[in-house]
Amino acid sequence: MSEYRSGLGWDSHRIAAGRPMKIGGVVIECEFGLEGHSDADVLAHAITDAILGAACLGDIGMHFPDHDARWKDADSMQLLEHAVALSRQAGWELVHIDSTVILEKPKLKEYRERIRLRLAQSLSLTQDRVSVKFKTAERVGPVGEGRSAEAQAIATLRR
Repeated sequence: MSEYRSGLGWDSHRIAAGRPMKIGGVVIECEFGLEGHSDADVLAHAITDAILGAACLGDIGMHFPDHDARWKDADSMQLLEHAVALSRQAGWELVHIDSTVILEKPKLKEYRERIRLRLAQSLSLTQDRVSVKFKTAERVGPVGEGRSAEAQAIATLRR
């Protein structure tokens, strides 16, 4: 009999001029990006936390602290791949990801399939096991005011 676990991930980054925007490992054409110690890929960070949480392996800050120079401008897809490897070492298989990016602008729908494909490759999943949705905050709060971006994710693991 299989055992299943779910993990919840969430991340937020401030909007910053002069930085590239990466979402799910894909560069988004935009006049601004996200501020962070690494490349600030808000979606990759949320998924990383979801995987680590489902496997009871802590959180992204434990494994990749923002005060550690090794992670300065790091590619968040490498962090994500490391989380998958850690969960496998603990005896878990990643089954499915469901995620949502909350961002007022730019609109991301034209990037959906590229993001799903890039995530699927890094997660060693088929693309039909990676869900990526996009929402706005309806002009409410820091995301709605265009000052930040958020992402949420749920990871399902099986042993």
